[in-house]
Amino acid sequence: MIGHAFMGTAHSQAWRTVNRVFDLPLRARMVAVCGRDADRTKAAASRLGWDEAVTDWRALVERDDIDLIDICTPGDSHAEIAVAALAAGKHVLCEKPLANTVAEARLMATAAADARARGVRAMCGFNYRRVPGVVLMRQLVDAGRIGTVRHVRAVYLQDWLGDPQFPLTWRLRRERAGSGALGDVGSHIVDLAQYVTGQSVTGVSALTETFVRRRPLASRSSGLAAVAAAGAPQFGDVTVDDAALFTARMSGGAVASFEATRFATGRKNGLRIEVNGELGSVAFDLERLNEIEFYDATGPGTEQGFTRILVTEPEHPYLTAWWPPGHLIGYEHSFTHEMRDLIDAVATGTDPRPSFEDGLRVQLVLDAVQQSANAGSAWTAVESPSTSNARSNYVHRM
Repeated sequence: MIGHAFMGTAHSQAWRTVNRVFDLPLRARMVAVCGRDADRTKAAASRLGWDEAVTDWRALVERDDIDLIDICTPGDSHAEIAVAALAAGKHVLCEKPLANTVAEARLMATAAADARARGVRAMCGFNYRRVPGVVLMRQLVDAGRIGTVRHVRAVYLQDWLGDPQFPLTWRLRRERAGSGALGDVGSHIVDLAQYVTGQSVTGVSALTETFVRRRPLASRSSGLAAVAAAGAPQFGDVTVDDAALFTARMSGGAVASFEATRFATGRKNGLRIEVNGELGSVAFDLERLNEIEFYDATGPGTEQGFTRILVTEPEHPYLTAWWPPGHLIGYEHSFTHEMRDLIDAVATGTDPRPSFEDGLRVQLVLDAVQQSANAGSAWTAVESPSTSNARSNYVHRM
């Protein structure tokens, strides 16, 4: 695993757990974790359960005792690491969003397609696809229980940047993060909308806003926390969006609205997606992770209303591995399910989802949103995910 902060911690918990709760044809052994600082990486290895701590990811990629590379770094390094790992014959799990630019994402999708022909697998880490309630939503939509999909509305609301004195971390610099709330949390709801409905976003009209344009420099940061530099504060420019809102059309005829922000005061991790169809509706709220809402419009009018479905039965997705009905699971379980599906795909020689092409599809939507916002909310079509010209758009920096 390369990177050991917030996502590295979540992934490590999943790698420690996956073979202890699922009966899988292969076992994951946590060989090495990589970070830039030797002391911090050594401490992370001890805390998170890795056998070794290293500081050179290039050497890690070339090792014969490692079969899979898990990328938990900021987006500016995803393409370089993933392309090198796939070329070396390593399976790859890469955190979302797949890359910082469409050019990088196209190159990664092409590298994954090339590697697939050699039996090497690649997956993009949109973990919310692995929440049992979300999978159940997709199953209901696939089964036609809500009929033709007409509306999708999705929001992801956080407030951790609301304080203007919060320090300037890498997530607020375009060269490291690619974008702000749009890529950080907006990518999740774009992926969920496409996953649950089975439709692609085809065009958008968007606006973005940066509410706090300068922040004190950070002396250190980890996950979503940061500490300002000591002494008289020095400031740097925020070069990403704080909020992004857009309307969209989808390939099956549905219309959609999206909102992503890290300035929604009082909302800590408020992801919600609702899908309305001709025969009913389904909705999921991350703050009520173990349930969904389902409305069946085909029954008698006197009996209609949203039904709360507690998604904890052993017949529900993934839940044969966990607890008796009514005993709840949490955020961390979505990552364990992610590792479970990846291991199973590698063992059976099948392609895991979401693929790097799925990650590219999300990146293309994010790019269209940025283009639209820069053009005064002009309607902007989402480009094709074709990867045929990817190699000419990116220089591999080894």
